[in-house]
Amino acid sequence: MVVLSAAILSNRGSKPLVSRQFVEMNRLRVEGLLAAFPKLMGHSKQHTFVETDAVRYVYQPLENNMFLLLITTKASNIVEDLGTLRLLAKVVPDVTGSISEHAINEHAFEIIFAFDEVLTTGGYKEDISPSTIRTNLEMHSHEEEMALMLKKSKEDAAKEQMQTQAKAIKDRQMAALRDNLMSGGAGAANRPQTGMVGFGGGGPQQGAGAGGFDMFGQQGGGGAGQSDSGGFGSGMSDNPYANLGKSNVPEPEAPKVVAKGMKLGGVGGTKKKDSLMAGMLAEDNLGGLGGGNAADPFGLGIGAPAAAAVSAAPSAPATVVVEEKISVQMSREGEVKMSEVKGTITYTANTDAGSMANVAVNKSVYSGKCGAGWSFATHPKVDKKNYEKSGILTLKGGKPYPLNRPVGILRWNYSGEDSAPFTVNCWPEDEGSGAITVNMEFELQRNDAVITDVNILFPLGTTDPPAIESIDGQYKHDPNTGMMCWHHDVIDANNSTGSLEFSIAGSDVDVFFPVQIAFTSQSLMCPMEITSLVNSTSGAAIPNNMTVRVVPESYQCV
Repeated sequence: MVVLSAAILSNRGSKPLVSRQFVEMNRLRVEGLLAAFPKLMGHSKQHTFVETDAVRYVYQPLENNMFLLLITTKASNIVEDLGTLRLLAKVVPDVTGSISEHAINEHAFEIIFAFDEVLTTGGYKEDISPSTIRTNLEMHSHEEEMALMLKKSKEDAAKEQMQTQAKAIKDRQMAALRDNLMSGGAGAANRPQTGMVGFGGGGPQQGAGAGGFDMFGQQGGGGAGQSDSGGFGSGMSDNPYANLGKSNVPEPEAPKVVAKGMKLGGVGGTKKKDSLMAGMLAEDNLGGLGGGNAADPFGLGIGAPAAAAVSAAPSAPATVVVEEKISVQMSREGEVKMSEVKGTITYTANTDAGSMANVAVNKSVYSGKCGAGWSFATHPKVDKKNYEKSGILTLKGGKPYPLNRPVGILRWNYSGEDSAPFTVNCWPEDEGSGAITVNMEFELQRNDAVITDVNILFPLGTTDPPAIESIDGQYKHDPNTGMMCWHHDVIDANNSTGSLEFSIAGSDVDVFFPVQIAFTSQSLMCPMEITSLVNSTSGAAIPNNMTVRVVPESYQCV
């Protein structure tokens, strides 16, 4: 048998819908053969085939006045042609699902693929069953699967890289906020005003005669052009988190500026210059930008005491800093995943009188209390034998300390979950109505620790203000950045726990993380003390400025 063409026709055979040729034929001949079929069928007494001088039409009626047609040569075996026709009549509804003109047009290519499974090029029938045809049509291409898998892997890799980059950008932003929070907000003068709210009121300036009374019970005076800052204090920096975490050292209130000419070299010139700068900053509502001694009525250390200390000449022959840097990472439930303490004793000789020094520490005390997990190391230039024997830190060979250069003479390290002074947990819950309820809580872990100026900073995912349900302490909200700060003056054995509950619009419970925490403290994890500081030659005590502090290098809940 040789099948020249297989076709499906509608409108009683006058409208071709699908036609597949299996031998080389031009379009005009195919259209002529198909156009002649309804005329020949109308004059024939046969209902299965019609012959002309050149070809034979073998057909079978379908539903909805449609016909399945085979055009074969006259020499073709008509019995085999009828078997092929019956097989195609089974395949067509299996492919299209129904016999209608719309279904045929929708599945035209699938019908052609099915015809190709039954008839080969040249018009010869394959020995195949309908189930095999169905299997072949549904069979997946290995190359296609590999291409799809490769495409999906690239998309997943791109998505993962996008998420990584987004997380890195968010971490950098949070780190910058945290550094700003800890370092005093350098460069805050170049940023726009945020109009902070919380800690007793809003931040916008009030007009003439505007007075205010904040939540701490301090009355704000009224007068022309006076600023009612609310917040931590009047004249506060436009960055609400810039100076949080500074030492609690009150500054004198800035005096009023009197319009006078500038006087150079007068008595008390430095003090007058500071007062002038403080007054200018206070007039522009920039009193907390670290350049002057602006008012700090709430005693939170806002201003620039650290900058003043750096610029001032040393008041003692030596400076000693005992510092612990702590890194803590907690889960959202408050479980400590990682906690590490790195301590350092840094000695600075400010004058020749402080260069020849013996620094004695209570080695016998902390060696007995600091057991497994603790490690101590001296500077390579420190006489280690003398330290191990008597706990005295001095340079080898009796050499003097370099002037005006800090030297880390002793370091210690400890990694353990018990080194975290307090924990914070955060429980955001989606209410399902476009709002999220957030419960936060802190808990003191070391009863001997006294932690001050605690600031828990986290994003809200929106610029809308939170609706506070209950709070221990105070809060501050920055509508420009969508950040919120939960503040506590002191966390100690008498104030060991605290909670915050608020609700806010949103549906993503992950936007509140990571939670960054900053604080100041003098409660060292290691019971390290400087017992004496004497001249190594004369044995006389060396006057010194000593600082003991704990610095949260990275303290967060993720």
